[in-house]
Amino acid sequence: MKNLRMRNTKYKKSTPFLGCNAGCRCSLSNVVWSLVGCLLLLHIYTLISNQKDGIDTKGVIQAGNNHPVFRELTEVEEENIQMPPPRKRSPRAAKRRPKRTVTLIDQFLDESSQIRHLFFPDQKTAIDPMKNDSFYYHPGRIWLDTDGSPIQAHGGGILYDERSATYYWYGEYKDGPTYHNKKGAARVDIIGVGCYSSKDLWTWKNEGIVLPAEETNETHDLHKFNVLERPKVIYNERTRKYVMWMHIDDANYTRASVGVAVSASPTGPFDYLYSKRPHGFDSRDMSVFKDDDGVAYLIYSSGDNSELHIGPLNEEYLDVTTVLRRILVGQHREAPALFKHKGIYYMVTSGCTGWAPNEALVHAAESIMGPWETMGNPCIVGNKIFRLTTFFSQGTFVIPLPGFPGLFIFMADRWNPADLRDSRYVWLPLLVGGVADQPFEFNFGFPLWSRVSIYWHKRWRLPDGGWNAKM
Repeated sequence: MKNLRMRNTKYKKSTPFLGCNAGCRCSLSNVVWSLVGCLLLLHIYTLISNQKDGIDTKGVIQAGNNHPVFRELTEVEEENIQMPPPRKRSPRAAKRRPKRTVTLIDQFLDESSQIRHLFFPDQKTAIDPMKNDSFYYHPGRIWLDTDGSPIQAHGGGILYDERSATYYWYGEYKDGPTYHNKKGAARVDIIGVGCYSSKDLWTWKNEGIVLPAEETNETHDLHKFNVLERPKVIYNERTRKYVMWMHIDDANYTRASVGVAVSASPTGPFDYLYSKRPHGFDSRDMSVFKDDDGVAYLIYSSGDNSELHIGPLNEEYLDVTTVLRRILVGQHREAPALFKHKGIYYMVTSGCTGWAPNEALVHAAESIMGPWETMGNPCIVGNKIFRLTTFFSQGTFVIPLPGFPGLFIFMADRWNPADLRDSRYVWLPLLVGGVADQPFEFNFGFPLWSRVSIYWHKRWRLPDGGWNAKM
């Protein structure tokens, strides 16, 4: 888009404008109302363009708020969680430590909270696809695989493999005890990267640990006392290899590197190659994105999480190139999840608050290398605290659904720092459509591209066949 910032230029001569004669000065009100009228017309045109519904010439249903397929997904649900009564404190404790207002986030993080079951429902409510064929997602409930065990694929991402017409879900396998260091940070020893396969994005078969930890060699990147987070896999048509990128760190998060592994099969085993600081910078939360032209990109939090870096990978997807762009500088964002719609790049990020939930923001750009503009909070729910905590979760990936252009699945983790293996999955419908509700942060006016909305639902399902098309 063109830069619409007003430049300060020296006044020389009045010019004909809005019907004013040369040498005459137009009234300020005429100028303002003319600009308002132009913006109003632009928004009406954009709104009409983005709300057209129906079926295109190829028989693909287009996303729109009025189409019956999407009407249920765009209903705003209320989520009213009542705070429990305050706990009784002894007079000595009250005198020693003044009473502090307890928030709903405090209740979420408190493993002894009276309302903890509302955030982490017990095994009785677990979703078992082998006993229930409703195809309904229940964000926050335990999700079982085809063997009846809780899925272990945290901080993960989805690969659609065209050769087998199968979805593969890769993530952190955290089925071990949670430890807390002196600073209170929670961690689980590296077990490896778990992999699950599915034909429908709801029934998942455990394919095993495709990249295991190193048990004995303490100098190895994957030694169990280190950190492996946010694995993502992309396929390279040129080399016919599946390439995994991940965040590699030590227990104190001072190493701040990326790791690379490769396999000839989506179900592994993956051969670990090396780790490095990409472009010479520290790297923590990261992701990879493969564009329509086959070029893949690495995006990662850097500068002690104060900014994001993005740059293309080489042709083999095994290393970065020398090209780098710093984006969202000074905004302290992490957990980037990129996707593309109608030629526009979108990215959902979270704030930096450790395991505690925070507010998601969505950003957009016409070029993946930027500039990126912040569009605001995409969460739609009838509860302010759920909106400001991203439904008590943190994003990790966005799944495209080509059968329904404009409809995606927002993948997020509801972290349980008291017991990380019991962290839950929050999958919700993400829709692109409608006029953006927030102006550019640095430019005059509103963006021409559509807003991004993530709708909260206690229970929801995809339209029939939404997953049955290649990504």
